[in-house]
Amino acid sequence: MIEIENLTKYYGELCALDHISFQIKKGEVLGLLGPNGAGKTTFMRILTCFLNPTSGTVKVKNLEISQNPEEIKSLMGYLPENAPLYPEMLVYDYLDYTADIRQLGSGNKHSRIKDLSNICAINEVMHKPVGELSRGYKQRVGLAQAMMGNPEILVMDEPTAGLDPNQIVEIRGIIREIGKEKTVIMSTHILSEAEATCDRVVIINRGKIVADSSVQDLKQSIGNETSLHLSLKNAPFEQVNEILSGVNGVSTIHREPSDDINALDLNLNCEIGEQVRIDIYQAIKKQDWVLLKFYPKTKSLENVFRALTKES
Repeated sequence: MIEIENLTKYYGELCALDHISFQIKKGEVLGLLGPNGAGKTTFMRILTCFLNPTSGTVKVKNLEISQNPEEIKSLMGYLPENAPLYPEMLVYDYLDYTADIRQLGSGNKHSRIKDLSNICAINEVMHKPVGELSRGYKQRVGLAQAMMGNPEILVMDEPTAGLDPNQIVEIRGIIREIGKEKTVIMSTHILSEAEATCDRVVIINRGKIVADSSVQDLKQSIGNETSLHLSLKNAPFEQVNEILSGVNGVSTIHREPSDDINALDLNLNCEIGEQVRIDIYQAIKKQDWVLLKFYPKTKSLENVFRALTKES
């Protein structure tokens, strides 16, 4: 649906985007991740035809942004980091005004406003001034305006920035519902947001793409080792360490705090694969130890993100 090829953007001598290329499929919820200044907002402004690239191409449904900006804008809803709200207007009047900008007919716009008030859960504030709303409600109103024209593509820049945990969960739920019907592109540096909401993530660092994958695949992409958690009973650490260190594929063993004073909790770093887990289990089985827990520990997205974007 969206094709980005060798996209480059310079601000003077500063390279904000450096020949990035990737595709976004129809119906996909894509998370654009990266540290501050990585180039996320620049990319979104180019995609939504607010900025021209220095070089490279962006096509939306085979429409070139440099040649068909009006057609592309009609396909998109855009929620920038600071929603374009008028604080003195009532919420309903603001959405009515947005509907007029989107050229919705009088018959259609009232039903559309009603639908969006339900989708974005803003029914109870429709007749309040925008300026009196909480940050969370303002973000919902901004989301409603972005969806007013029923766009095929929804672009959001840091949609949960500045929200409290409850508001984040609410916005996250709305985005997931929208993602069932539309292509959604959202930038964030809140990793839990990408993990909970997105089908796929693209990580940008210093204007370059450093990762492009599903969240689950990304967690397994750094290095060739995995972590296993073990909890044993009747097992002296020195003996366990000696025996399990001799298992082929086990590199390190670390003791971890345990809630059970009678249990020995361990973290094992070892090669990825089924055979090493089998060998660990067989080594335990030969001893007079009680196996309480044995499971892989998934890498956190935060660890992967830091590994990909850390300073050289």
